[in-house]
Amino acid sequence: MIICKSDSELRYMREAGRIVAETHRIMAEAVKPGVTTQELDQLAEAYIRSQGAEPSFKGYNGFPASICASVNDELVHGFPGPRKLNEGDIISIDIGAQYKGYHGDSAWTYPVGNVSDEVKRLLEVTEESLYAGLNLIRPDVRLFTISHAVQQVAEAAGFSIVREFVGHGIGKDLHEEPQIPNYGIPDRGPRLKPGMVLCIEPMVNIGERYVRTLEDNWTVVTEDGSWCAHFEHTVAVTEDGFEILTKLPKSV
Repeated sequence: MIICKSDSELRYMREAGRIVAETHRIMAEAVKPGVTTQELDQLAEAYIRSQGAEPSFKGYNGFPASICASVNDELVHGFPGPRKLNEGDIISIDIGAQYKGYHGDSAWTYPVGNVSDEVKRLLEVTEESLYAGLNLIRPDVRLFTISHAVQQVAEAAGFSIVREFVGHGIGKDLHEEPQIPNYGIPDRGPRLKPGMVLCIEPMVNIGERYVRTLEDNWTVVTEDGSWCAHFEHTVAVTEDGFEILTKLPKSV
């Protein structure tokens, strides 16, 4: 069942989204050669808690950290630790915050210093695919129309869409219905309604689409070792379109 949120629930979710967005701003400033992924995790957790929220991921099904920090060929669910970032790396940082019982969730892939043209293009295309999907959100649109738009942008650029991991609904639970694949046939799936809150999150590989999970049972890497990117926003369906809950106002 897809849960539509009330106006009062959306107020809490906007606050959760703001905290996530501001944490990402801190991450964007902190990502640089020599920083460790554990240092990023500590910064994120400290800020989230300073805002009266809790990290959504810490302890979730046993996950040990406040952020997912996935480097280069790591797609999602990477553990923060002593690893230092190097010039030319990329890091996907997934952040969740729970505020008064409601979650916000957003991921972004950051370049570490200067990256290759191919990797720069990967980041650009993955972000473009996210907004291609978002820009179609409005009441009565069928869900897989969004999925199809994401897929078209990524594959037209010569990249691959990961199929094993998907976006999701969000609210009191971090993961709610519906599941939202990044590929699909348009004009299929449930119709969007005002009050639905969704996490749209393209996951795109430079090489083949196949992935595998490491022995830690969390970290997902590309099967062929190619680099990958992950972008995500939490969005609410409105009466005439959508509202991004995990994006800072332009005035900030």
